[in-house]
Amino acid sequence: MARFEDRYGLQLSTTSDVAADRYRTGIDLLLSLWPDAAATLDAAIAADPDFALAYAARARLHAIRAEATDAKGKIALAQELVARHGTERERSHVEVLRLAIHGQSARALAGALEHADRWPRDILILSLPLGAFGLLAFSGMADHDQARVDLCERHAAHFDADDWWFLTYRGWAHGENGDVVRGRAFAERALQLRRNNVNAVHALTHVLYEAGAGAEAEALIEDWLPGYDRSGILHSHIAWHAALVALERGDTEKALGIYGQYVAPSNTLGVPINVVSDTASFLWRFQAYGHPVPAGLWQDASAYASRYFQQPGFPFADVHMALVAAASGDRAALEARVKALNALIEAAKLPAGPVVPTICRAALAFAEEDYLGCASLLEPMAHEVVRIGGSAAQREVVEDTLLVALMRSDNAAKARALLSKRLHRRPSPRDASWLEDLAPA
Repeated sequence: MARFEDRYGLQLSTTSDVAADRYRTGIDLLLSLWPDAAATLDAAIAADPDFALAYAARARLHAIRAEATDAKGKIALAQELVARHGTERERSHVEVLRLAIHGQSARALAGALEHADRWPRDILILSLPLGAFGLLAFSGMADHDQARVDLCERHAAHFDADDWWFLTYRGWAHGENGDVVRGRAFAERALQLRRNNVNAVHALTHVLYEAGAGAEAEALIEDWLPGYDRSGILHSHIAWHAALVALERGDTEKALGIYGQYVAPSNTLGVPINVVSDTASFLWRFQAYGHPVPAGLWQDASAYASRYFQQPGFPFADVHMALVAAASGDRAALEARVKALNALIEAAKLPAGPVVPTICRAALAFAEEDYLGCASLLEPMAHEVVRIGGSAAQREVVEDTLLVALMRSDNAAKARALLSKRLHRRPSPRDASWLEDLAPA
């Protein structure tokens, strides 16, 4: 019987060369978040209906797209099939994915790390802890940025120097952890090797933003985005980055234009977590920077958000849902979320801890123009915001809220200190302007 392997030399328990070929291609499409991944993996399943790993990969793609029922159905089939004729590696692979898909994040993270130590080139499993929405980012850890770097460096020797997938995530990890020079080099090389790789563009966009190279980020997006189909999972999110760059330099007309064309709920095919967080954080920043949000935009964002994340306990979503509720004047919903989050903390079921309800309460204080109260809540928790997960660019909305609250509550000295620290880390025309405005007479 022929032996089939994946792109990294790991055995695939299938009897079909077509299934193996479609699986290899489908994994590359999945891990570059490129369209046609679903159809390609479906073709692998059609070629060999007993191919467990093809069902597992399809389950992972369903999970990324927030199609929970389909994801659970596919991973159950994978588990049944792999138990009959899978290798030890394949059984572990399916089990880690099963834990992740069923929301058992802590066990999934532990399993993924253990699996990666034994089979470091099993990239679908190694990918789970990485990225802005990976198991490490959403673990509640305060040092998840460093943990991603440590994980990548621990396994770097197992990958070729020009492996586009590993370069993508290695670049992301270093860039988010503050090494923008190294992060940029890895991400740029990943994009050179595989242009149809939204994760590489995403990583490079972030590292350029963190380096204060907004014009370069904008040029990159304008050049690359037209070649990425609007059905792509991160299409609207990449456009969101361009809107942030325009907003940061004060071009509100362009920023709003990008938001309306690509990011607004009525014009995006993105997944709910991206749509809720991108709409909430853009409109919140726009308003916090002193620009009136056009009529209807907050209402549209609120109407979309009301269909998702009603159950508290997902910190990244909780924070953005709180921004929507605060801006929309839904005090009751926000207070109910805070109460539920505090109950989770008391039950030791919220690893991110008190920073989550604190940010929610601060958002309400800010919206109600209690700027001193907002600053008093956020200032002691500033170093804990990283626990909510996501990227530094996404979490910056919380620091922006603190900064504006300090400025509006006559805490100029504290605002200057925070701005000086941010400018040292990342040049920003907005921050430079704010600092000039706060200069002592």
